Amino acid sequence: MSTLGRTSVVFDLDGTLVDSEPNYFEAGRQTLAEQGVTDFTWAEHERYVGISTRETLVLWKERYGLRPPLDVLLADKNRRYLELARASTHVYPEMRKFVELLAAEGVPMAVASGSSPAAIEAILTGTGLAAHLTTVVSADEVAHGKPAPDVFLEAARRLGADPADCVVLEDAAPGAAAAHAAGMRCVAIPYVAAQADDPAFATAGLLLRGGQGEFTAQATYDWLARSASAS
Repeated sequence: MSTLGRTSVVFDLDGTLVDSEPNYFEAGRQTLAEQGVTDFTWAEHERYVGISTRETLVLWKERYGLRPPLDVLLADKNRRYLELARASTHVYPEMRKFVELLAAEGVPMAVASGSSPAAIEAILTGTGLAAHLTTVVSADEVAHGKPAPDVFLEAARRLGADPADCVVLEDAAPGAAAAHAAGMRCVAIPYVAAQADDPAFATAGLLLRGGQGEFTAQATYDWLARSASAS
């Protein structure tokens, strides 16, 4: 058994393992432009970070009065996103190191994401992370997306892990809230620095207010090892 004991690690994907938000923004901008909404900005996009694609589109239909059915919009946005994701998705280097460190120790790992199964698969395969991250849960497969705990609880179930032994890595407030609701510890790495004071992040066991610039594989591994030996 590794120095992390019974610990299992569950990763959010977008904004945590990979910087996919620029691709999501561009896919959303194109989808909205097609519907006549031509002034969608990055600042507006930031409001939807951490919310599943389906739930984002539900909000957009209401806000912008989009006429096509939800599933048509979803297929359109996912198609645009997949084209962008396959062309280029950046893995955070320290996150790749962290995954490799955990894999070397035999720590069970999963990905739990608000993205579609196809988007998750495309990113994990394209970046090479699929070699280590074989347990994957999409919000499309559960009843409720984040901030509900469903994706994280399903990830624990598939890993055969007790939620209390799971540690979640998250970049967004809805994800931190979901981890807390699932009874899991959370390492929070805010993607949007201005959101670091969100009450959901206050529930995290480890909050790296500086986001990815503050995250290092070794320091986070050491924190996990300390919390495993204390429990």
